[in-house]
Amino acid sequence: MWNIVDRLARLDRRWIFLLMLAAVAIPILFELQFDETPTQQARAVFDEIERLNPGDPVLLAFDYDPASEGELSPMASSFVLHCASRKLKMYFLSLFPVGPQMIEENIQKVILPDFPELVYGEDYVNLGYKPGYEGVVKVIMTDLRQLYTTDSRGTNIDQIPMCQGIDNVQDMKLIVNVSAGYPGVKEWVQYAVTPFPDKVKMVAGVTGVQAPFIYPYIPRQLRGMLGAIKGAAEYETLVTSTYIEGTPREIYQEGVRRMGPQSVAHLLMIGLILAGNSLFLLQKWQRKL
Repeated sequence: MWNIVDRLARLDRRWIFLLMLAAVAIPILFELQFDETPTQQARAVFDEIERLNPGDPVLLAFDYDPASEGELSPMASSFVLHCASRKLKMYFLSLFPVGPQMIEENIQKVILPDFPELVYGEDYVNLGYKPGYEGVVKVIMTDLRQLYTTDSRGTNIDQIPMCQGIDNVQDMKLIVNVSAGYPGVKEWVQYAVTPFPDKVKMVAGVTGVQAPFIYPYIPRQLRGMLGAIKGAAEYETLVTSTYIEGTPREIYQEGVRRMGPQSVAHLLMIGLILAGNSLFLLQKWQRKL
């Protein structure tokens, strides 16, 4: 037995790398998926949107870029699918320079193919990007038109039917923020929700590294939060099971699909940690004999 312990203790680390490669590649190749059981936070986000009535205005702030698309794109698509299915008025904007591209991508892959009856300017609008970080949030909380005089297409905001009667973000029934970092969910909480706690409600989806810093805002400032691809997969499951009959399109299964290799890789990491500690204890025991 001790020979086996010594051989395993001297195992070339490249075998570990190879195991991790297999743990990620095999689930991708065989499209391995696991059933997702939504947690309290995913249900809180889902329920907050469910409480809204058709026609209610919702601000969707997509503050992310292609670098974070792997984690955030599935939850962004699910947010658009949920809001469109509820027939909510969707006001898109971004604090990230490439955010409008992320918005247009979701419009192209969710709204246009699955909700062709929705009309731009009447049911949804892309207000685009404005520089200024949290300064943008401060201004539009009291005067939207001070910064947003046109939409991303250059149309005067006063000529857009769904923008008439909307003076500031306080008129929104809910803020939905998909955040990759700064500026993002923290700035929306500090400068939108905190000054108007009785009027502004907010839910968010964030990257895994952000999540620990956002939990203190739950449940007072944030009604619910999706953390990384796990949160995206849980929320995706809730939305598709409620609003899609039969098998959802691939775009609505990205969160669950990406959880397959991640789950297997995490199991491998747990196994390696247990194996490493076991070898350490066995070697310690061997030295005492």
